[in-house]
Parts: sequence; C-alpha cells; structure tokens
Amino acid sequence: MNKILYIIGAIIVILSMPGKLVLAQSADPRNIQNGYSIYDNGYIDQPYVVVLKDGRWLCVFTTGAESESRPGQHIVSAISVDHGKTWSDVVAIEPNVGPISSWAIPYLTSYGRVYVFYNYNGDNVSKVNGKPIRQAGLLGWYCYKFSDDNGKTWSQRYRLPVRKTSLDFNNDFKGKVQMFWGIDKPDKIKSSIYFAFTKLGKFPQDIGEGWLFKSDNIAFEKDPGKIHWQMLPEGDAGLRNPAFGSVQEEHNTVTLSNGNIYCMYRTAMGFPADAYSQDAGKTWTLPQRAVYSLGNTIKTPRACPRVFKCANGKYLFWFHNHGGKDFKGRNPAWISGGIEKNGKIYWSQPEIILYSNDLTYAGMSYPDLIEQDGKYWITETQKTKARVHAVDVDLLKGLWNQPTARKLIRKGLIYNQAGIKANSTVAAGTLPNLQEGGFTIDLWLELKDMEPGQIVLDNRDNQGKGVRLITTPQHTLRLELSDGKHTEGWDTDPGTLAAGKLHHVVFIVDGLPDIITVVVDGKLCDGGTARIHGWGRFSDKMQNIGNNAIWKLAPALHGSLVNLRLYNRYLTTSEAISNFHAGIKRK
Repeated sequence: MNKILYIIGAIIVILSMPGKLVLAQSADPRNIQNGYSIYDNGYIDQPYVVVLKDGRWLCVFTTGAESESRPGQHIVSAISVDHGKTWSDVVAIEPNVGPISSWAIPYLTSYGRVYVFYNYNGDNVSKVNGKPIRQAGLLGWYCYKFSDDNGKTWSQRYRLPVRKTSLDFNNDFKGKVQMFWGIDKPDKIKSSIYFAFTKLGKFPQDIGEGWLFKSDNIAFEKDPGKIHWQMLPEGDAGLRNPAFGSVQEEHNTVTLSNGNIYCMYRTAMGFPADAYSQDAGKTWTLPQRAVYSLGNTIKTPRACPRVFKCANGKYLFWFHNHGGKDFKGRNPAWISGGIEKNGKIYWSQPEIILYSNDLTYAGMSYPDLIEQDGKYWITETQKTKARVHAVDVDLLKGLWNQPTARKLIRKGLIYNQAGIKANSTVAAGTLPNLQEGGFTIDLWLELKDMEPGQIVLDNRDNQGKGVRLITTPQHTLRLELSDGKHTEGWDTDPGTLAAGKLHHVVFIVDGLPDIITVVVDGKLCDGGTARIHGWGRFSDKMQNIGNNAIWKLAPALHGSLVNLRLYNRYLTTSEAISNFHAGIKRK
C-alpha cells in the first residue's frame, strides 16, 4: 500500500512540475523523449536498420565508451522483435579493442544475407604529419562483413577497392592513407547496387567529394571473392561544386523511377547541395543548391541531410530548416516530401518531424527510415543515445499531397468569419494553454500600406495576457504572446507582405516544441536572406496566455481583414497550405 501511495505521489509531483511533463505532451510522437531507446553509451551513431525476411529488425551502429573516434569505438548489431520497443544485447561486428571501426551501413540481399560496410583503421594510423591525433575514425580501409544468420555471427573482414585519385595523392598522407566515410544505404538499379561515400582531401574533415561504389553481382553472388566492384564517377574527380567551399560531404542517394540517381549532401554554406546522374553514376550534373518546389533554397547546417525513397515511389528528406554553417542547429529536425516529375524530385514545404525540449543537446541527426506493413518509423541519435520513433502516416501524406490539397481544414476550428468590420469586437473563443498543444491564427488581409503599429487583432485582457497581431518597422506582421509578465513573438519574413495585395497568413503556435511558424500564401517562412531561419522558439515558461474570449478585430488597420479563422490546436504546414489553396470567398 505504501508503494502505491508513493507512486501516486510521484505522479502528482511530476504533473505539477513546470515545463513539458504533461499528458498532452506524452502523446506527441515528435518529442524524442517518447521514442524507444535503441542503445545508450559514451558515443553512438548512425543507427541504421534493415527489416529481415522474418519481419524482425536488425540495427547496426557505431558505439564506444568515450567520445567519437576514440579508442574502443567499434561497430555492433542488435535485434528487435517488436518494432523497436525493445532490443537484444549487442553483437560485436568488430571488437572494441585494436583498430577502431566506424559508421556501419547495412544491406539486405533478397536471399537473406546481411552485408555491412564500414570504416576500419586497419593500419592503426595515429599520427598526421608526425603529430598524434585524437580522431582516427575517418582513416584507413573501407571494409565489409556479412551475416547469414540474421546478425548472430559475422564473417571475416573484406576490403573494398577504394581507387586512389588526385584527392588522395594530395592529402596529408600523400595517398599512403585514405580518408573517407559513408552514410548511404545501398540502393538497387536493376540487378546492381549502388551506395555513396565521401572522400576527404585534408585532415581532419575538409575538401570533401562524393563517390559511389557499384556492384553488379553482390545481390546474388554468395562467394565474396567473386563480387565485382566499380568506383564511380569515372575519372579522377568526385562529385562536388568548387563554388560550395571545402565542406562537401555525407553524399547519399536514391534511385528515380526512370533509373536516374539523385544525390544530396551537406555543405557549410547554410544549404545542402544536390545533383543528378542519368547514366548510372558515371557522370553527374554540377551540384546545385537544393530547392523546394516553390524555388526557394532549402536551409540546413553542417548536419546529415538524408534522403529516402518509400515503397509508394515518393521521397522523404530529413534536414533542419536552419541556415547555420556549423554543426549546431539540429533541433528540431524537419522533413519534406518529394514527388518525382520528369526525372526530377520536387520537395514540399516542410514539417517538424522530431524535437527535443532539452536545449542543452545540439539536437538529433543521422536518421534512418524504416517502412513495414504501411507504417513508418525513423531512428536518430543524439550521439550518446539512439532512439526509434513511430511516424504519423498522415503527416507524411500531407507532405506528398500539398500540390493538390484544396480542403478547408475544420478540425479545431473555433471561429470563422469573412467580411470583418473594422474596429469590431467579437466573442471568438479562448485560446488553450500552450502546454495543451497550441493554436493557429489563419487570416486573409489586404494592407493599404506597411506603416508600423497597425493592429490587426488583439485579445489581451486587463492583465495583458493574450495575443495581438501588429505591423512592424521591418514591414512584417508580428504575433505577440503575453502571459502578463513576459512578451514574446515572431513575425513574417521581411519582404513576404506587400501593400495593396491580398495575402493569406497563418501563424502556427505549436506549444509542444515551443515553436512559432508562419505560412504566407502557401509558403513556409524560412528566413530568406534576412535571418538564419524562419521559425521562432519561445520560452517554455510562456504557458498561460489567458482565457479571454473577446477579440478586437482590425482596431487600427489601414486596409481590410477579409477573413479570420481561429483554431484551438496547431495546424500542420500542409493544413495551412490546404487552407490557402481552398481560397477565400469575400462576404
């Protein structure tokens, strides 16, 4: 009985704590805390999964008791029989003594053999230019092993024939040691498999260029001594654009329906680059800035930009919607949906796929996508803990359906009014506590001018709690939130609103990751050239913004508030775009 009372008391204490430890949050699959743990250690990276022929999951990953590329780093495997909820003890693919092994990539053949490709510092290189180094994970041999018993045991080690090119001969070791790594799971074109990797020309991690390995018989040849390997592209230069600087790495690929290969990789320019091959990897287009279907540049920092092809022939792209140029900015993670058309992939406006409320972490990265029986999961790592997360299928469908969605979203709609009279007061409903999920303000308006200080709407009470929309000196529209003590907010990207033009503006206040996004005329604000990202984070202390149901509409507006919709939940980006495509009927 005392134990029961203790548990009840603990629950009461937890629910009374500030922050996000509430029941509303516990159901959010985007919160990484709600994922299932794969493994914890001083270092864990690239948790990549293949679904075995019997339906079980085999995950391979890199781990070690210390930090990245330190002694003891090695690759291991684990099995899950319950879609990632629990995992077996790990099996060492390479031992945790001797040369370090790193960044395993799995490949499952049609007959059930599992290959794993990985870095192996086989020569135990520990110095560069005569000086001791701490990080040796990128040096050495490209190797592989295989398992014919679903990961219980692994074969002897084999080496991939990494052809030496000018990048190697000009590196710190003058070609005697090669530097590289890979994040790309093999893809199949007809009977051949392909996977990309990145070579480096300068230690520790500079002058990157992309290459592919091709095998035309590994899918069926069981004798490892008879497997054919070819390194592409042809010639002495890998995939890169000289205009994009030194950092061009983590190349990964998907195959299009017409046989073209699409490659995506990261830079330190604030955006990822992409390229196409029309001849199975022999030659490539010059890499360009990756862009959305609307033409604006996709933003991501120096973080893993993974592309995936799904069984339905559509694509997904994991990135961070953040224009930083370093390793930071990995929280939240975003996802875009890709549709293939005329031999190209067109990327949708993105959604938040995962987030962490613990901002002491740099974020999550190195994902893998698992698809089984029409369901989707995604793995990620925070470098010391790896997890697997169920993905909302409707979220993905919304991404893929953005070009054709024309439906007015009614779920959570608490107020919908057209033909609004200036300086009117209405009982439009109360906004929920931000811990309960958030809210959305969806409006059509036309401004005669961009003079600052115009108030579009205001529901603040006598204590100052509530929200208001106001124009700014930057010619933007700003949403302000106040709990009576603190005021925070976010505004549209500069240049997205113009005087004399009818605009659709949607402010989405997502109270679970504490993020505000804005969609203007069907396009998610991404910061453009004015700021590093187009979404804003507010403090988790901002919880109660009042319960005032009375709203002042267009109390000081030079123009017309044509339509207003209020939702007692956050809309997805795709839902906001659907509302835009649904249009507006003036009263």
